[in-house]
Amino acid sequence: MFELNSIIGLSRDIDELRSLIKVVGPSDATVLISGDSGTGKELVAQALHGCSSRNKGPFIPVNCGAIPRELLESELFGHRKGSFTGAISDRKGRFELADGGTLFLDEIGDMSMDLQVKLLRVLQERTIDPVGSQHGIPIDVRVVAATHKNIEVLIQQGDFREDLYYRLNVMPMEIISLRERREDIAVLFEHFASQYTRDNQAPITLHTKSLELLLQYDWPGNVRELSNLVDRYSALYPGQEVDLRKVPPSMVPQGIRQISDTQGADALQALIGGLANQQAPSQDSAAPMVTEQAELTLAADANEPLDNEVQKVIMLAQGGGEIPEQGLQLKQHLLEIERSIIKQALGQAEGNVSKTARLLNLQRTTLIEKINKYGLTDAP
Repeated sequence: MFELNSIIGLSRDIDELRSLIKVVGPSDATVLISGDSGTGKELVAQALHGCSSRNKGPFIPVNCGAIPRELLESELFGHRKGSFTGAISDRKGRFELADGGTLFLDEIGDMSMDLQVKLLRVLQERTIDPVGSQHGIPIDVRVVAATHKNIEVLIQQGDFREDLYYRLNVMPMEIISLRERREDIAVLFEHFASQYTRDNQAPITLHTKSLELLLQYDWPGNVRELSNLVDRYSALYPGQEVDLRKVPPSMVPQGIRQISDTQGADALQALIGGLANQQAPSQDSAAPMVTEQAELTLAADANEPLDNEVQKVIMLAQGGGEIPEQGLQLKQHLLEIERSIIKQALGQAEGNVSKTARLLNLQRTTLIEKINKYGLTDAP
């Protein structure tokens, strides 16, 4: 049984969507669901079916974009024996199989123009003509269609019939992308973690820093991508807390890796102030600066003091002083600061690259590249 509470989320958009499903579900109105791929259009169609008086009947989905165009007509309307090569027996189509229930036409925007004409006739007359048949068959089916394309643009391009659009779009419903309702990410993660629990293990949980990464990620694959990611980590780390900074890079989406690396760079900039404090004699009684994000305790390296130009860069970063008329080598100085911090972190981690990467909030592969770049392979 498909239920309304299968639509997971705490955002106002999802709450409004559930309310609309509750209102529209009991009617027989044709619905057109729009939304990016992976947002859960079929789940909404199932919820509409579950809220209708047809919920005892079948829910039949068909992806119009996944079936070759030359076969889609037979798939939808059925065929009679001998109607074409390979038709060795009569076969019911999806419309006939959905009789008394709901037919879900996913990716309706991919349907060919000639088949759109036949679909329009079915919606108007409530009868189907199987391929090779001379007699129409009456049907009692509610149609719910979905697309990730802009149908109005397709109409302007001559790729979709305007009259069919109006027939399908009796009740429009839109599902917004996951990046526009980030407040739903945590509850969706928990939902999928419980769903993918294996062998009586506790559901996986997420490290706080990792949740921050998920909240910043744009999720091009939407809810489906999040579901697949939780499924992956449930298999890799059953019953454990998942820290994406410790997960092999190949198991982390590239976009999340980039965010993590950017955070590491931001942490580096935050540490510049700490280095400046180490150089200032008036602050020798102050405790060394510690940043929560990098989790580094800074210790001055007496053998390698920063030169005056680098100190000027640090002062400017803190809002002190003016940029000299002759300019300064900002990029080079920042590289020197980065090298110094990485060397300190390697020393604190006793040369352990994985631990150093965690301290600096960098991906391990990124850190290795920087170690090689700065010639720190022999650093303690």
